[in-house]
Amino acid sequence: MEIKKLSIIIPAYNEGNTIHLILDKISGVKLIHNIQKELIIVNDRSTDDTEQTIHNYQVTHPDLDIQYFKHDTNRGKGAALHTGISKATGEYLIIQDADLEYDPAEYNDLLKPVCDGFADVVYGSRFMGSNPHRILFFWHTIGNNFLTFLSNMFSNLNLTDMETCYKLFDTKLIQSIKLTEQRFGFEPEVTQKIARVPKIRIYEVGISYYGRTYDDGKKIGWKDGVRAIYCILKYGLLGVK
Repeated sequence: MEIKKLSIIIPAYNEGNTIHLILDKISGVKLIHNIQKELIIVNDRSTDDTEQTIHNYQVTHPDLDIQYFKHDTNRGKGAALHTGISKATGEYLIIQDADLEYDPAEYNDLLKPVCDGFADVVYGSRFMGSNPHRILFFWHTIGNNFLTFLSNMFSNLNLTDMETCYKLFDTKLIQSIKLTEQRFGFEPEVTQKIARVPKIRIYEVGISYYGRTYDDGKKIGWKDGVRAIYCILKYGLLGVK
């Protein structure tokens, strides 16, 4: 499939210290086949200087296509993604966290199966391949593996990393799917619903992972894990649309 533009969806909540750095990384990436970049930043009612940092970046980088949106109340990462997805105009879109855990230099790795005509959706897995991975928490990894296993049971997929941030979607396809989860339940919901699309072609590629600790500002916690289990059962076992 020919892709002229990639929409990069960036949900942001109190990322004033790092968002300019991730924008630098995105700006420096040259996409294969001369694909253009559209950056869609959704500020989920940050209370730090995230908004001012973004505005400053827009002024100093007028050549970069940055679309900025903000929520009047803090609604959660999933809600920010819903807003970003609805605004995307590229043929494909990818999700990018505003921190530095994922490397935009690997966009081309995710794009390749699509550009070669093999994939409709590509997940970037932190648990496969030989790319660098920061060693962090044992139980966090066990939790991720369990959620992926449970998700696979009901989606009938064999993913290795359902909870990954890096997900590349056909824009019209993902815009046609009703998504309701407001927080981190986005990952299991979208996975279960994508898996039900007839003849969908889902690929995985190995990616790097420069994980943050909670002291570094990581926001997901055990309650989000419980919610993920609920979402897997709701959208997978019960098949809620």
